Amino acid sequence: MDVVINIFVALHIIGIAALLGGFLTQMKAMGAGTARFVPGMLHGALTMLVTGVALVGLNQMQDHSVNNIKIGIKMAVLVVILALVYVKRDEEKIAKPLFGAVGGLTMLNIFIAVLWT
Repeated sequence: MDVVINIFVALHIIGIAALLGGFLTQMKAMGAGTARFVPGMLHGALTMLVTGVALVGLNQMQDHSVNNIKIGIKMAVLVVILALVYVKRDEEKIAKPLFGAVGGLTMLNIFIAVLWT
């Protein structure tokens, strides 16, 4: 079962890489006011959501301790990211504050995952 958990962890990391990578590739465009949410950002957020829920279930199935408050906060942040990206995915230009908020929330989610022990 540890192999399955590690596969889902790897997929979760790939999802965050897609979300953050999509944001970082649009940084120059954000400066010009032409940034948009690329499809990889939506797919990365969805991958994170699915693999994150699966990881919680797999860990609880193994009787590993899960910090439900941490997971709840991470999921709330991810749902906000996912909602923003999904609703604005077809727009050609995204306002700088909104686009920056998605990047900031993505980094917040990373810091919560890494620093909250």
